[in-house]
Amino acid sequence: MSVRRAAAALAAGAVLSTTAAGVAAAAPSPTPSPVKVPAGLYGESDPTYDGVWRQSLAFLAQRTSGIQPADKAVEWLLGQQCADGAFTSFRPDPAAQPCDAKTMRDSNATAAAVQALVAVARQSADPDKATKAADAGVAWLKSTQNADGGWAYNPAAAGGPASPSDANSTSLVIGALAAAKVRPGMTKSADGKTPYDALVTFALPCTGEAVKDGGAGAFAYQPDKKGTLVANDDATAAATVAGLGKGLTARGSAPQQSPTCADTTPPTPDRAAANGAAHLAARLAKTGHLNLPPMPGATDAAELPDYGNTADAVVALAAAGAKKEATGALAWLEKNAGDWAKTGGPGAYAQLVFAAHAMDTDPRSFGTLDLIKALNATGPAPKTPDNSEASTGADDEGGFNVWWIIGIGTVVGVGVGFLLSGRKK
Repeated sequence: MSVRRAAAALAAGAVLSTTAAGVAAAAPSPTPSPVKVPAGLYGESDPTYDGVWRQSLAFLAQRTSGIQPADKAVEWLLGQQCADGAFTSFRPDPAAQPCDAKTMRDSNATAAAVQALVAVARQSADPDKATKAADAGVAWLKSTQNADGGWAYNPAAAGGPASPSDANSTSLVIGALAAAKVRPGMTKSADGKTPYDALVTFALPCTGEAVKDGGAGAFAYQPDKKGTLVANDDATAAATVAGLGKGLTARGSAPQQSPTCADTTPPTPDRAAANGAAHLAARLAKTGHLNLPPMPGATDAAELPDYGNTADAVVALAAAGAKKEATGALAWLEKNAGDWAKTGGPGAYAQLVFAAHAMDTDPRSFGTLDLIKALNATGPAPKTPDNSEASTGADDEGGFNVWWIIGIGTVVGVGVGFLLSGRKK
């Protein structure tokens, strides 16, 4: 998902051109943060670009195992919220520097924080406060929806020019709306467009000249300067999950449905999600994992393993009912992702927890790793786990039923088993 990935890369001094999920590939050991890391924040690296993001992912990963984060960790996240409901990537001293018109709001951080606050609210020190904060985040996201129904990474200030929507940000907001029990398909822009209307505009077809380079069924992050859609694994994983009405902690679906790519007119979110899953399955079949292209200007042209996107692809395939196609990638992560996660910190550990969660495997026995123990060690000691079933809100129940969300009766070309496999009210 790659402003999330871009945030981590920026923190390490690199720049990525796409947006939204943890850390992309093996990176050098992090240098000491020039910013003082607050006591309630997870991780030790510079939080400037990903503080709210990694905190939110850590909470969600803990809740999948029934663990409640420490009250001071929840309070830190609550303190990062602007008065209008938005979150920035990180604010060193919110009390001394309130958000103003020049403060850069972050739709990705806000969407992740909403999902996290919904997940931890019930067992937090002040459930009403956490719930109201999540509701305020949703209200801000609604207020920044673009005319096409989607969202930009940094939405324009009220009255300002709109930044163009992108697949990753739109996908994250769909997950936030679903977690907060707000119907994404009923969340309409001033032009009457829903998030799903925007999402399908980033989907590449399965056949034709546009997909001659292996991009069949993929999603693009945004159209390029020429208006061309270019396949992007990061966007494809995010949009596949969102097209199913799910969020960051999407559960795997049953029965097994090996995805295939097929074009429909008009395109639908379910069909686009199925096509995205087919694209990811084909990509993983080549090497068992995804690769990260070399950075612009890099002297070494060799591709590096993309651990973060591979984990996201596992979640997307499992959510689409294609666990069989994700099994090899999960095994590869169990064997190889330990050093990457140690370097990446809480956000990286969380991505691996999400992959294990989606595939119904034990994150405490992830190869040789206990992901939960490692994640907990990056932040304040959590509260004593309760004995209730782990819950992260709407996503643990598979998200909203897309039939219900968008009010359609038929979707051409999608098998009934796939349509019904992973979405329970």
